[in-house]
Amino acid sequence: MQEDKKKIHHVLSYVRRTGRLDDRLKRAWQQYSPDFLLDVNAGGGSLDIKPGFVFDHDFVAETWDNDHPLVIEIGTGQGENVVAAAQEHPETNFLAVEVYDPGVAHTMLRAGKLGLANLRIAQVNAPELFKVCEPGVVEEVWTFFPDPWPKMRHHKRRIVQPALADDVHKALGMGKVWRIATDIEDYALHVHEVMDGREDFANIGTFSVSLPTQHVGKGTADRASSLPHADFKESQRYEGRVLTNFEKKGLAAGRVIHDFTYEAR
Repeated sequence: MQEDKKKIHHVLSYVRRTGRLDDRLKRAWQQYSPDFLLDVNAGGGSLDIKPGFVFDHDFVAETWDNDHPLVIEIGTGQGENVVAAAQEHPETNFLAVEVYDPGVAHTMLRAGKLGLANLRIAQVNAPELFKVCEPGVVEEVWTFFPDPWPKMRHHKRRIVQPALADDVHKALGMGKVWRIATDIEDYALHVHEVMDGREDFANIGTFSVSLPTQHVGKGTADRASSLPHADFKESQRYEGRVLTNFEKKGLAAGRVIHDFTYEAR
């Protein structure tokens, strides 16, 4: 009797929503996508990488027409941070990785208005991109304020996971860093659990932060203060991250910003 072949199910860190683009964003997409949007998708609306594609040094040199260091930001939202960084650092190449149409369109619009030559956008699932990265092709990886997936049953969807850390480490090469930031205390604990025990990354934070040692979810976050706590190493706020509207809202709501710097070893 032939055995049934089960399809491998990958847990995604996003839900594919069709965000509507207003006329301004539609015009931006038409005008700027040839300059900024990379043709690396499998096609048919897929967020997977096209078969056989490799993100290597040759592709970077051909795409950006230079050999400058490359920074990849995972989940760029509307592009506030990555566009500001690209404008301030023309000597560095930047790749914005974002899955949602409105975010991609906003990023193209911002970059297009500034005429940035050192920024490109990949509308792909970030873990799929890092799976095809050549070793040492990336200078830094940024993951700022990822979707917190606050419900306990959804924590497995959080983008910072061991498998992604494996591929980010390969892409970075020795001595390069993965910068992470969140304004959600439980996500900070999640990051520490995934990253601090690894032998291939070193937490190079310089001060201690007290966090609950048990997870809470949506609706139970008020229990966090009564749970056992422990000290964890974190970093000062990364000066290269602009204060976006999203971060301002978190601060206005009284949330603490947690910054992490993990160096590839």
